[in-house]
Amino acid sequence: MKISAKFIVSGIVQGVGFRYFVYRHASALGLKGYARNLWDGSVEVFVEGEESVISELHQHLKQGPRHSSVDSVKVERGEFKGKYDYFEIH
Repeated sequence: MKISAKFIVSGIVQGVGFRYFVYRHASALGLKGYARNLWDGSVEVFVEGEESVISELHQHLKQGPRHSSVDSVKVERGEFKGKYDYFEIH
């Protein structure tokens, strides 16, 4: 089943290549959406795709790239709308 999901990843996730890490994994999994830095130091990731594939990305987000330190990953699942043609970094 296709869904959307918004993740808020907190910890040491800015300035460590986190958005590019997400881009590589999301693109490889065929997910569409974006990753962007938020003013509070967290990273927002919005994706659309198969629920099982989004769950796989969720596991990657919990680990992050080598120089990151993920404290928490909050997720809100939503309805699939097909708004994005690819995954991008904002």
